[in-house]
Amino acid sequence: MKKKTTQKYLARQLRKKGKSYSEILEKINVSKSTLSLWLRDIPLTKQQRNNLEGRNKSRYLGSKKNQQKRIELTKKIIFESKDEAKMLINNKLFLAGVMLYWAEGTKRGGEIISFSNADPNMINLMMEWFRDICLVPEEKFRIQVHIHTLHKKVNTKKYWSELTGVPLKQFHKLIIKETSLRHRKNKLYYGTCCIRVCDVKLFRKIMGWKIGVLELFGLKDDYQIPK
Repeated sequence: MKKKTTQKYLARQLRKKGKSYSEILEKINVSKSTLSLWLRDIPLTKQQRNNLEGRNKSRYLGSKKNQQKRIELTKKIIFESKDEAKMLINNKLFLAGVMLYWAEGTKRGGEIISFSNADPNMINLMMEWFRDICLVPEEKFRIQVHIHTLHKKVNTKKYWSELTGVPLKQFHKLIIKETSLRHRKNKLYYGTCCIRVCDVKLFRKIMGWKIGVLELFGLKDDYQIPK
């Protein structure tokens, strides 16, 4: 109770100095509704209201400016990558990787690059693509393996670690899914391997490559380039 009383006193003192709710909540760990209840009887002077409006406007303009910078950077990366795709189109590994990512990779979100497949050869090829074409540093790779209870093996993660060359410490927890099947269909099946890389710029670059390749084939991509 004493802590609440101290917090309330501090909140009221800060409000009397013209601080905004957001500024006060940075110093006091209470809900906004509680803060509103504590401060509802404290009026602000005209100068304090003007100061708050000015700070809010500055934050808004700063946020919009940063947003515009991100949009311009995205456009730059995508358009440069489109041109790069036209120069790399005869590189078999480049083209194979772009087309496979188009089919099996994530196309939304923008932060996590993700490619999933159960075929070891496809995973092997995509790891080569990520390393040699995308130039992904080894420490950025993360692997997520999904497998059904029917096919669960003790060495599932070890199998994919040896195949991808990614150490086990960079693997997420194995995800085991229930299945209604009663008989093992494929004794060599080791589940689905998902390669993940957290890299916003690379995601945009891959989208640019994809757009460039599709344009060379007279096709249009549905990825929305920021305007």
